Amino acid sequence: MAKQAAAKKVEVAPQEVVTQVATPVKPTKPTWEIKDRVYYLKGNKNPLTLTIPGRHTRKHALLYFDESTGKQKEIRYATNQDSPLVDEQKGEVTMGHIRFQKGTLTVKKEQQNLQKLLSLYHPLKGKLYEEFSAKEEAVDQLEVLDLQIDAMNAARNIDVDQAEAILRVEIGSKVNEMSSKELKRDLLLFARSNPSLFISLANDENVQLRNFAIRAAEVGIIKLSPDQRTFTWASNGRKLMNVPFDENPYSAFAAFLKTDEGVEIYKSIDKKL
Repeated sequence: MAKQAAAKKVEVAPQEVVTQVATPVKPTKPTWEIKDRVYYLKGNKNPLTLTIPGRHTRKHALLYFDESTGKQKEIRYATNQDSPLVDEQKGEVTMGHIRFQKGTLTVKKEQQNLQKLLSLYHPLKGKLYEEFSAKEEAVDQLEVLDLQIDAMNAARNIDVDQAEAILRVEIGSKVNEMSSKELKRDLLLFARSNPSLFISLANDENVQLRNFAIRAAEVGIIKLSPDQRTFTWASNGRKLMNVPFDENPYSAFAAFLKTDEGVEIYKSIDKKL
């Protein structure tokens, strides 16, 4: 029986494993959009005309800090130049005025130098004026609407006594002549027109105590001195408390009613009311 030939062992060189690494995608820089732009003065200001500085002077520094070079660059509005940066302007320049009319300034797409000066470089952007953005405006409006809804929902669940206390801050003693339905109606209108203030007052635990103190003064249970420095009993003139300097007297009295001594006075006033 023939011996079977032994199989030769073939050595194979180790193969290098190649791992393919995906090249990371770099985010693209937002491109400057060619379009008409509108700028408006902050704080709902709308003077007939307002001119802002258009060139660097000792009185008005118009400088832009270039982070890539670590240097400040002078800027100016030259109507016959493509760039607002002085070091990029060439030849004779014709200076222009930057004037807001009734609180706004519309810059056509052909005036790219002025647009870039106002949108990218001018130091008064964000301080004196802003650029109108439909997207940002929509976000702001949505936040206001959400706040109005929250305020009006809260107003619907407030009882008449608290409604009176909140509205007294806004309209004063007129609340004494209003029916419960009028109070609820005006409270909802107040919540819609000024939701931030309404929510602040609704969460202020002293509002009802302030209203309590004002009612007590109106019906002649307590009396505030003419200099608004002292509360006394109206019946006998006995002093109840001194108002701390620079504080609203009724806010101070509301805080006083939460003290040990004030609790007893609160009970006495409540019986008479």
